[in-house]
Amino acid sequence: MSKLVERLRLFWFCQFCGWSIYALLTELLIKLPSDEPWQIHVPHLLLDVSSGFLITMGLHTFYKRAKRFDKYTVAAHVILIIVAALVWTQFQWYALQALYGGTWDPMSWFDFGTWTSASLTMLSAWTAVYYSIKNYLDNVEQRERAERATHLAKEAQLKMLRYQLNPHFMFNSINAICTLILKHENDRAVDMLEQLCDFLRYSLYTDPLKKIPVSEEAALLKTYLEIEKNRFQTALDVSITTDPDCEAALIPPLLIQPLVENVLKHGMLANQTMSIAVDFSASQEGIHIQVTDNGKGFEEQYHCQRGIGLDNCQQRLRLTYEDDAQLSMGNRPEGGAWVNILIPRELQSSAL
Repeated sequence: MSKLVERLRLFWFCQFCGWSIYALLTELLIKLPSDEPWQIHVPHLLLDVSSGFLITMGLHTFYKRAKRFDKYTVAAHVILIIVAALVWTQFQWYALQALYGGTWDPMSWFDFGTWTSASLTMLSAWTAVYYSIKNYLDNVEQRERAERATHLAKEAQLKMLRYQLNPHFMFNSINAICTLILKHENDRAVDMLEQLCDFLRYSLYTDPLKKIPVSEEAALLKTYLEIEKNRFQTALDVSITTDPDCEAALIPPLLIQPLVENVLKHGMLANQTMSIAVDFSASQEGIHIQVTDNGKGFEEQYHCQRGIGLDNCQQRLRLTYEDDAQLSMGNRPEGGAWVNILIPRELQSSAL
């Protein structure tokens, strides 16, 4: 409804401006240089403008339904403009005769050609402006629709990626809780269950499009890794550090969790104590996030499986930051893998 109101307002504004300009030019170029008395040319100018306005309103009504004529649309426009110009010319002439007292003098061919040419020029110009404005508004509306569709698709894809929790994590966590219960380690089982509930509650009920501070992301990552520690016990060593300068910066929620999960699923060696370090730091370039481990690293084969975590993270960075974020990865010389992420620095005040 608001778009329709805006189009109507623009149409009426253009009508007012167009006919005001026409009235001014007619007065300056035709009426004033002529010998017509004021009591004749002022009423005739008003009748001229009013009749022209009504004719263009009729043309407007026709143009809105012009698509029905299909391949005859152009011919129909030309015929209608010619007929409208002839009607307008005759009205102008007879109105002038009536104001002079009803002496119905016929038009000379010169007057007919001059007046009809002026009417055709005015109506053709009005038609050109009408379709120019219409095409402009249609293009703007189509562009806005395309942008809305792109935005909705982007939101849907981000939500899908955000909710893409690996079911193995849930199944393994539940199995670990069951194992603790069977071992009568009920306190540990309750702690792990509470941590799992907190983590899943946040994952499912937090707006996936809303960014969170680095400090909150680190806390969520610690909760997730505490759950995994209960599964691996002494086989997992975790270190999470945050630079005080970046704790208030905003990042997408649970951006790093899929990377860590990817390490645990694809990077562990048999009978290994896995060490994972996550470091958040700030610089003039933005927020740096580094994830390192001492696992088997990225395999060099072209068709090696990198896991869903890396793809998930890359897609979310691309959808959220487009070309303003960077993700790089490689193998450490001493063994294991590293993943570096650079995102723009964004604070809470600038995100509102």
